[in-house]
Amino acid sequence: MKVVQTKLSTIEYELLRKYAESKGITIMEAVREILRKHLLEGEVDPNDPIFTESPSVKKKGKVEKISEEHDKILYG
Repeated sequence: MKVVQTKLSTIEYELLRKYAESKGITIMEAVREILRKHLLEGEVDPNDPIFTESPSVKKKGKVEKISEEHDKILYG
């Protein structure tokens, strides 16, 4: 493990303390939880069908109403 030190404003510290208290965890655990949620929230799932399935539209050329029917076009 690595040690990370930082400075928080009084308001930030109170928010963090109250968050940890409401969850019944330590401030250290709260910081780890918040970091994981924040940093991993936008992570792409490589197994998402959008990346693994072949195109559902077989014909070539322009497909009409893509912006209106994109779910139907993508997922059938």
